[in-house]
Amino acid sequence: MPNASSITEFLLLAFADTRELQLLHFWLFLGIYLAALPGNGLIITVVACDHHLHTPMYFFLLNLSLLDLGSISTTVPKAMANSLWDTRAISYTGCAAQVFFFLFLMVGEYCLLTVMAYDRYIAICKPLHYRTLLGSSACVHMAAAAWGSGFLYALLHTANTFSILLCQGNEVNQVFCEIPQILKISCLHSYLRKSGLLLFGFSLASGCFAFIVLSYVQIFRSVLRIPSKHGRHKAFSMCLPHMAVVSLFLITAMFAYLKPPSIFSSALDLLVAVLYLVLPPAVNPLIYSMRNKELKDALKKLIQLFFCQQQ
Repeated sequence: MPNASSITEFLLLAFADTRELQLLHFWLFLGIYLAALPGNGLIITVVACDHHLHTPMYFFLLNLSLLDLGSISTTVPKAMANSLWDTRAISYTGCAAQVFFFLFLMVGEYCLLTVMAYDRYIAICKPLHYRTLLGSSACVHMAAAAWGSGFLYALLHTANTFSILLCQGNEVNQVFCEIPQILKISCLHSYLRKSGLLLFGFSLASGCFAFIVLSYVQIFRSVLRIPSKHGRHKAFSMCLPHMAVVSLFLITAMFAYLKPPSIFSSALDLLVAVLYLVLPPAVNPLIYSMRNKELKDALKKLIQLFFCQQQ
């Protein structure tokens, strides 16, 4: 039986058995990927270039777009290449790198969404202290904490996972390398390590989720005390994009990792991969820009400036 020292590559889940469906999946992922790149890239460019958007909310949004670009670029290009060249292989090193960067960016995004909930809480519940509590140094420290948490979490879990002996082959039942699928091919005596990984991950996820929920409980209580209908509408509009992004992130993640094993199928895993890997990074820019007048105006100014320079 092979162990971690003898495995040189893993075999990922195949998209389809026929060449036509493989190419269809390639074009599908390519289209979504090409939609996510300019969407997040424009947000990064607009926020960085327009000094009117140099506020805590847009600073965190810029970081969110960076994390989205990184997360979709970690898994989708390899999946597209495998589909295009009709292969399932990924090297042992490549699999470990994919696990590390995927965890780093996804956990960092979850922590950043938690920080953004705190930003909305201060903006609505304590507006007079907003500049004091969320100064430039505080924002940088909170963003760095989100990135750092993702890095440490990914480093710990990747090192722990790939030090476990693998006794049940090298087939990973997913279109990318992820820890739950790798643990399924590990030796049975690694039960304590598996339990430790799951407990640590559940504790972090539960802590962030509880903080987000408590923040919005306080936000809703404050909003309902606003006397004017226009004021309540404006406050809800400030929170709606963040609530939508958090909901999309959590729903796709829960569906990916908490679905019952009895409903496992290749077609379902492909759907889960699309929902979890590519949908949030592709849709997040639309959610934040759809009803954001400041972002739209800044984008128009940037486009007008670009065309003026070309003339």
